[in-house]
Amino acid sequence: MEGPSNGGLLYHEMQESKLCAVHCVNTVLQGPFFSELDLAALASDLDQTERQMMLEGAGHGGASSGDFYSEVSHNVSMNGDFSIQVLQKALEIWDLQVVPLNSPVAELSKFEPELENAFICHLHDHWFCIRKVNGEWYDFNSLLPAPEHLSQFYLSAYIDTLKDSGWSIFLVRGNFPTDCPIPHDYSTGFGQWLTPEDAQQIAKSCNQMKFSTQESYSSRIDTMAEQEEEDLNAAVKASLMDYTNIQNRPDVIEDSTALGLKVDPPNYNSSFMDPCPHRTESGESSSDVHNGTRGVETPSSSHDDKVQ
Repeated sequence: MEGPSNGGLLYHEMQESKLCAVHCVNTVLQGPFFSELDLAALASDLDQTERQMMLEGAGHGGASSGDFYSEVSHNVSMNGDFSIQVLQKALEIWDLQVVPLNSPVAELSKFEPELENAFICHLHDHWFCIRKVNGEWYDFNSLLPAPEHLSQFYLSAYIDTLKDSGWSIFLVRGNFPTDCPIPHDYSTGFGQWLTPEDAQQIAKSCNQMKFSTQESYSSRIDTMAEQEEEDLNAAVKASLMDYTNIQNRPDVIEDSTALGLKVDPPNYNSSFMDPCPHRTESGESSSDVHNGTRGVETPSSSHDDKVQ
């Protein structure tokens, strides 16, 4: 079982450049045991070993030796991401073994992760450590401002969520170092030592700041929406007033009349409203009556009388 670590203090490193693998290894060990140069040297050693194996394979009819020499490092990328083999090599120096969580020897840990002491998590170019310190679990992700406490119940759910999201999970087993020289200012390099209370306070303050920022942003969005609605209503109102004023201007009325744009109320007595005009009792069509032709002699009838 793990003994007391650093007098109850938590060692945490915040993200620096792309050195998350360094931060991960050091938080597993709970101290600044490795630098990026140390891991780079281990990566170089692994590359050399792999090249030697390829040369031996080429001597027995395998691939050409030049095939492997033309390749870039398989253990550290150009952007500084280290392979799991480099992390394994670094932790082996401290008598620790890295085991994939999907390995048969880790079967029990899938159901009871609280029985372990540390997990390494990896996705794409990011590494981070989940570690038990003095009986309590913490998330030592270097993207966090301080370690975040995890309950045993949440630990299991958290690891399951990471697995479902595509993260590779590894166990770390062995004899963890229990002490590391701590400078007087409690900080060195990328890391710092914190009491659990300090870590909790930092996490709480950052969460409050994050909530306050989100709340302020939401408030600004609401205010902007209200202002836009008020501006729109004012613009519509002003447009209607301008239209009314234009309609009531004498020059506009005169111009509209001159152009024949005046619309009179409909004449419901007009024959236009009667698609089927009918005769009156006197034999005159309703259209004649409406048109005012009743009793008026037409030119044709007058001519006929004279002929007779």
